[in-house]
Amino acid sequence: MIKILIADDHAIIREGLKQIVGETSDMLVTGEANNGSEALKKIYKNNYDVVLLDISMPGKSGMDVLKQLKSDGINLPVLILTMYPEEQYAVRVLKAGASGYLTKESAPDELIGAIRRVALGKQYITPSLAEKLVLDLKTGTETPIHRNLSDREYEVMRRIASGKTIGEIADEFFLSPKTISTYRSRLLEKMGMKNNAELTHYAIKNLLVQ
Repeated sequence: MIKILIADDHAIIREGLKQIVGETSDMLVTGEANNGSEALKKIYKNNYDVVLLDISMPGKSGMDVLKQLKSDGINLPVLILTMYPEEQYAVRVLKAGASGYLTKESAPDELIGAIRRVALGKQYITPSLAEKLVLDLKTGTETPIHRNLSDREYEVMRRIASGKTIGEIADEFFLSPKTISTYRSRLLEKMGMKNNAELTHYAIKNLLVQ
């Protein structure tokens, strides 16, 4: 029996996933978490075979959870299940240690197949994502400048480009506005940009915001 932890801040999503898993005979949802901190506590306390992890959650994001698990040497298959298209996060989370990446628009059969695959210690990668990874590895291929951002800088960049204020971003991450402003200054410098308008134009052009 594949024991699953679902980490998602939307109760309706967790219920839907439990229904999908409940229709199988070889897997069971044995834990739920509505934020990253709760997910980590449950992972440290209980035994799971697979974690279904959302990226965008209050406080600790899915990316924070991945980095913490990697830092602590916990080799647990994590399948990212998110509303964000592959262009926005897939390569980044796979490099951070995720075993696979699926959007919430995926068919239930695809989700079940992905869970079974990562539970065996394998990677689950869609054909379109495999193509992106190959291009990413090709020598001579120009790396997009947003790939040079840290994970937190990238998160802040996406939210600025989505029209959120420094205060709103600070509340979302449980950080001070001053800290978010520092991240903004750093990412603008790294990307060679002067203001939010340039940042927003770049993000839209590169499909980094919806």
